[in-house]
Amino acid sequence: MNKYMFMLVLVVLLCGISIAGCQKNSAGSAAETEPAGKEEQIRREVTLRVLTNRVDLAENGVFQKYADQFAQLNPGVTVKFEGIPNYASDIMVRLSTRNLGDVLLLPNNIKNENLPDYFEPLSDSLFEHIHFADFKAYSGKRFGIATGASTTGIVYNKQAFKKAGIKEIPTTLEQFYAACEQLKQAGIVPVYLNYGAQWPLMTWGEDLVSYMTGDAGYLNNMVNMDEPWTIDNAWGQSITIVKTLIARGYVEKQLLSNQWESSKTELAAGRAGMYLMGNWVINQVIAAGAKSEDIGFFPFPYDNSPKRYAPLSPDWFVGVSKFSDNKQLAEAWIKFFVTESGYVDDSGFLPVIENKQPSLPQFQQFLSFNSEFLERLVPSDQLLEIANTAQIALWSGDYIQEWIAAPDLQAVFNQYNERWRKARTITES
Repeated sequence: MNKYMFMLVLVVLLCGISIAGCQKNSAGSAAETEPAGKEEQIRREVTLRVLTNRVDLAENGVFQKYADQFAQLNPGVTVKFEGIPNYASDIMVRLSTRNLGDVLLLPNNIKNENLPDYFEPLSDSLFEHIHFADFKAYSGKRFGIATGASTTGIVYNKQAFKKAGIKEIPTTLEQFYAACEQLKQAGIVPVYLNYGAQWPLMTWGEDLVSYMTGDAGYLNNMVNMDEPWTIDNAWGQSITIVKTLIARGYVEKQLLSNQWESSKTELAAGRAGMYLMGNWVINQVIAAGAKSEDIGFFPFPYDNSPKRYAPLSPDWFVGVSKFSDNKQLAEAWIKFFVTESGYVDDSGFLPVIENKQPSLPQFQQFLSFNSEFLERLVPSDQLLEIANTAQIALWSGDYIQEWIAAPDLQAVFNQYNERWRKARTITES
């Protein structure tokens, strides 16, 4: 076994979570308030409403393929999808109205102790041999299962690099800037930030600062700080990189418009060079017209040191709405979607099922750079409580927009630090 295959196996095994000793729920324990059993639901022609951030898959027929397969296994059941473009922010509004459909992705910035208010506990049997099993758990019950796993790095078009004369993959920040300049001189957009889409900016915020220091607990440790945002810490370094890219003209024009869907076409065609994004976007770029062999993936060189870290993170978690009338069937859909539908491979994720090998060929290239993987930690309820009290929507990208646009980064940091300090005082009192 060569060292890269060894690393691949290691990554897949990193997140193994022992579930020995867990008691299995009885067949009726998760459905005590269930208005109808599965057979009765099917007899009355059930429609399951599924909320999703994957607008593209809801519109291009991929999700419908899964729905058709599920309907064959469960005659009489129709699955309808509602794509929500700005899912991270819009779903928080939906929580207050209880308009959550039957199945939905769990918001990233909701405390685990609040999950029982909106979500139905899932059966323990659903989590056998599943990574990140306890991420969305409270009081011994699990409310969400990861839809996939991923790491983050630079997704790039090899033909764009070739046209720009880039012969070696950049492994330092200065080399990265130099590659951006070469792409710019060749008439190619070096990096798509997707500033206007907002949510992709979290890759330059919470995502990047969670691993660039080598401290997987970096975000959770913010609960002990009155001033978590400074120019010379990880937050300042990451936002300064983005501001540098903008100042040098290395990003897309018309920043304010949402160009997420069109950016994939631009990268696929080689009119754009790079994303900082999770490996899950690779198959989307290929679906937008790129050849698989023309798309590469390497760790982001966020500084000039030889040591490089990369994250290993769960993607969105999916759960059953507490207000669903079809909870048993909704859970059946979740099990099918995560373990049987093919969504993980179709979307370019790393598997959440233990001991299952990734199918993504670009991941082999990523491994060749010998980054050290950090497993993402569960955001603490204290972190989320302080952030919510300070009205800072973590993992939404909206405040990252404000920071990037600010002429004085430390000044805007000071404003957020003051909000954070007051929120800490309130939550500790």
